[in-house]
Amino acid sequence: MTQEDGQLDSLVRKRIRALRVAQGWSLEDLAARANLSQSSLSRIENGRRRLALDQLVTLARALDTTLDQLVENAADDVVVSPMIDSTHGLMRWPVKGDPGMSVMRQRMTDPPPANPARMRAHPGREWLVVLSGTAVLMLGHRRFRIETNQAAEFPTMMPHAIGAEGGPCEIMGIFDRDARRGHQKDAGTEPDHGDTREPRA
Repeated sequence: MTQEDGQLDSLVRKRIRALRVAQGWSLEDLAARANLSQSSLSRIENGRRRLALDQLVTLARALDTTLDQLVENAADDVVVSPMIDSTHGLMRWPVKGDPGMSVMRQRMTDPPPANPARMRAHPGREWLVVLSGTAVLMLGHRRFRIETNQAAEFPTMMPHAIGAEGGPCEIMGIFDRDARRGHQKDAGTEPDHGDTREPRA
């Protein structure tokens, strides 16, 4: 066994135990769900028994995960730097686990547009949290104030617009693939919420 194989073996064993503990299950609980003896499961977790493929499949199912996730090796590129759009005051981070998902940080200074014709509607969902200041979310005919550290999640098929209230605010948003596409005016333009952006220096 190579050093890399040994590290993966150890990682899988730790992952099995961590997933079991996270569920609040004892060795006996998981052993029963995986149709294993408690002593066999204990030896698997402690490295005193060889990891067999059929047992890993059974354990993955019992732990409500997949074999791929159970044996996935640690990624080297854990830290991700943002892509910065200074013109539109945006920072965007891709989500490696779901390439269609993006995380964005945006500074706003203007209130949401008063004209309902400037509200957007498109497939998808958005989630946002206000990092500083107060944001206003117009959703259909309703108006929501979102204070610092509060979050909102909504289907983007509902006409919507977001802006600031009482001074600048910063938001962090998560866009699924459809929501991000719906906000793109043209290629190379990131999501905005009704021309409420402030250019960065």
